[in-house]
Order: sequence, then structure tokens, then C-alpha cells
Amino acid sequence: MLTDVLSIVSWRSRPRSFVALMSLYESNYLRLAALTGDLKSMDDVRVSRVPEDCDLRLTVTERSPYTTSFDLTYLFPVADGLTTYPDMRVRVYHDARLVEAQEWASQHEHEALRRLRGVAERELDQRWARNTMLNKWLEYCTDRGHGFRV
Repeated sequence: MLTDVLSIVSWRSRPRSFVALMSLYESNYLRLAALTGDLKSMDDVRVSRVPEDCDLRLTVTERSPYTTSFDLTYLFPVADGLTTYPDMRVRVYHDARLVEAQEWASQHEHEALRRLRGVAERELDQRWARNTMLNKWLEYCTDRGHGFRV
């Protein structure tokens, strides 16, 4: 089993630096692989259902030899059907074994997410905020029992 606990972070990296961000992308890769299995052959649409949690949907939006892009979101039941949140756009870099959160919902209802988004002003800070959110969310989904393995 792959685990990010053993990921080596360069002694040269500073917190919130580019080098440390690449280590976060590597951790995202390992956490996503734990949920999905082989990242190159993910189904176009998968839904994970576990008791006492919202359904989690992964929808592949683009495939190339070296990358795969997909949307990851929760499906929340509402009176007139379903709503999605946080609508995160993610890209897998297969050759580098990295996963980057590229976009997420522009508006957040949860106060902690609004604060995190509000402090992310520079590009590097925005990448840190998105990818820290993805990392913690992948960890949470794994802990809840979600998975996309066939």
C-alpha cells in the first residue's frame, strides 16, 4: 500500500515554498491512488457511497498520455434533486506522480473555507490553499471508507 507518511521532504524546502508544494502534490498523488487504484485507468464517472456520508463523485474530464483531469465533488441531496460541492478540478501528472488541485468552488458556505480562500492572495498561496484542502479532503474520504476501486 502506498502511503504519504514515508514521503521524503527535501531538507532545502521551507514551509509554503515551491519545493514543499511539490511534496504536497506527491502526498495528494499517494492519497488519491489509495482511493482509486490505478490513476491512469480511472473510469470516466465513478460514485463512492458509504453509510452516513454524502456520495462522492469523480468525473474524468480530460485524458492525455501524461495527464488526467477530473472533477471531484460531494453530492448533497436537496429538495429538488442534488447539489454539488466543493466542485474541485484536479489534474494527475502520471509521469511525475503528482496530483494538483487546479480549481475549486468560487464561493464557499463553510466559514473555515471562506477564511482559507480569503488569505490566499498570491498564486503560490492559492495553490497551497487548494492543495491543502484536497489533501485533507482525500484523507477524510479515506477515513470515512470512500473508494473508487472496482
